[in-house]
Amino acid sequence: MIYYWLHMLYIYIGSRMFWKKIKPSADLTKTRRVNILDCESLKYMANSKYFYYMALIRYEVVFRSDLYDNTVRKGMFGVLASQKIIYKKPLKMLKTFDITLKLEGSDDKWVYHRQIFTQNGQICAVGFTKAGFWKNKNVQDMEDILRQSDPEHEPKTPSTEILSMFENDYETLKNSKA
Repeated sequence: MIYYWLHMLYIYIGSRMFWKKIKPSADLTKTRRVNILDCESLKYMANSKYFYYMALIRYEVVFRSDLYDNTVRKGMFGVLASQKIIYKKPLKMLKTFDITLKLEGSDDKWVYHRQIFTQNGQICAVGFTKAGFWKNKNVQDMEDILRQSDPEHEPKTPSTEILSMFENDYETLKNSKA
């Protein structure tokens, strides 16, 4: 957990002091390396680390865009409503990989992202997230936040494919027993 918070601090400082600003809807690609602490069995990246890198790149967009000023500074905090991942090939230890974050669209409550992991020009995994911002126990209006963070923002409706991926999440929760 310490490594996560150090990484978040690095992203925050880099975003505020060294890296150029981006729009919240911009695609962002980062090159990372699968280190030994990311691996299980000292060969391939562990499944849990994919979600780790997905979170880091989402927060980098928040810090590098005006989303931070229009959400976190106003007492809102980011929440992840749901995430899904499809694995195709494992990411090999000590090799670099790219993760690309693409905005798939948004609605009044949520923003939907596609996150693509590639290594050696091949897609290794694709992750999907449904995220938003909360304040006073309520999901905030995502379209309003995006407009405030980027006056040139053009609303983009998520595809049916993306929406259908998340449509039964709450029904699944309702039917689950502890």
